[in-house]
Amino acid sequence: MTAHVKTEEFALNLPEGVFAETVLSVTHYTDRLFRFTMTRPASFRFRSGEFAMIGLVVDGKPLYRAYSVASPSWAEELEFFSIKVQEGPLTQHLQAIKPGDKVLMRKKPTGTLVLDALTPGKRLYMFSTGTGIAPFASLIRDPETYEKFDEVILTHTCREVAELKYGFDLMDEIKADEMLSEIVGDKLKHYATVTREDFPFKGRITDLIENGKLFTDLGVPPLDPAVDRAMLCGSMAMIKDTAVLLEKAGLTEGANNKPAEFVIERAFVG
Repeated sequence: MTAHVKTEEFALNLPEGVFAETVLSVTHYTDRLFRFTMTRPASFRFRSGEFAMIGLVVDGKPLYRAYSVASPSWAEELEFFSIKVQEGPLTQHLQAIKPGDKVLMRKKPTGTLVLDALTPGKRLYMFSTGTGIAPFASLIRDPETYEKFDEVILTHTCREVAELKYGFDLMDEIKADEMLSEIVGDKLKHYATVTREDFPFKGRITDLIENGKLFTDLGVPPLDPAVDRAMLCGSMAMIKDTAVLLEKAGLTEGANNKPAEFVIERAFVG
């Protein structure tokens, strides 16, 4: 039996604190990346940027991993953006889901990539690599982000050009949404770079911060703790190196209970 069938059976007798939701759509971007949507429970509340524990029944037991909710808090459906790890305990099964299948989700969302964890500022940087763009997919579609910041800069770095497509799709979807495009206006900038192929913008985001190319390309001044705020999500190396650069520029790390100039997401998918 596949993981999907076992999950369907488990969903008939759910334990306390777990939802079983129906997959609505699946989009495969590359052999490493896919996006999917599923129904949203009426009672499920989350803040844009938070993650949830989602899973399937594998080897007779529910197996969960942390996934940032990529849809904004107002959306009627839940969206997720995932890597495919062929040997990954969960993702080797999750990548095979189809519309109509059931996915499990624990009821309590959490996470540090929320607007409340930042002190007021003018410009918000969202630094992401790979699937680390997911929480920012939520935040760039949330009107509150644009109430709090005059300028929002989403950076997305991947190895190959094809892996950037989800980010470009998000930009197209915002422009196509009449209400959202009006709220966003020209406040949002999307800065996509690759490390292993030729592309107009190439290089690790940390190198582009250090050599100043990021700021020159965007036409903005260097990092300033008085006005700049940042959120980081992606590879361990990127987070570690970028945090060092932010601290060097005078920004301090914050949290839900102690807002400051930048925040980091420490939950990962496997």
